[in-house]
Amino acid sequence: MISSSRNITVIDLARTRYAEAWDLQHQLWELRVRGAVDDLLLFTEHEPVYTIGKGGDEDHVLADEAELARTGTEMFRIDRGGDVTFHGPGQIVGYPIIDLHAKPDLHRYLRDLEEVIIRTLRTFGIEGVREDGLTGVWVSGNKVAALGVKVSRWVTMHGFALNVSTDLQRFDRIIPCGIFHKGVTSMEQLLGRTVPMSDVREELTRAFAEVFFTTPRSSTLEEMRPILVAMKDPAVSPAA
Repeated sequence: MISSSRNITVIDLARTRYAEAWDLQHQLWELRVRGAVDDLLLFTEHEPVYTIGKGGDEDHVLADEAELARTGTEMFRIDRGGDVTFHGPGQIVGYPIIDLHAKPDLHRYLRDLEEVIIRTLRTFGIEGVREDGLTGVWVSGNKVAALGVKVSRWVTMHGFALNVSTDLQRFDRIIPCGIFHKGVTSMEQLLGRTVPMSDVREELTRAFAEVFFTTPRSSTLEEMRPILVAMKDPAVSPAA
């Protein structure tokens, strides 16, 4: 775990298209590298999309272009680790953009992200576990949360995806994370009831603060807008 308490800015982006959030991550990553912003934790729900990590196999996407078009599902090859996964409504995606220089340990970072999800699930009466040799959080052999990260200059991008009330049939059209012999589940399926997304985000924030020794502060993208504009155009003052 990262020692020393520090601030983290938490932003709920609501529903986003994947390309929009990916571009925003890169901008905020650059600001974090520069030290222009505190650590960040972004939450979003994506419009339906399959993403393939830099080492992933496109053959693990079983849907063809016609099916993707018919179902309104986008597909991107991206710069995180891992194979193919699905993002969509009913799934909370968390993107920590944090500086790991105090503890430059990628393995520890992944285990800490898993711990955040395990603690969150426990508050809802779900016992999530790790599986030997695999990344993510599992319940009875089925994956409830996937992880895929990128760390450059010891600042993180990408993160985790927790299935709350996700349409699990979407995973039938891929081989999730390239794992043939495991299934996928959701909090709703495990509990047999609807779980408010806002409650899960709140618990994720609390657990993240505990595991990473941070003090969360809620913000909005609009509050970040002036510094994003200034980054693109140095002639514009962040206070403008």
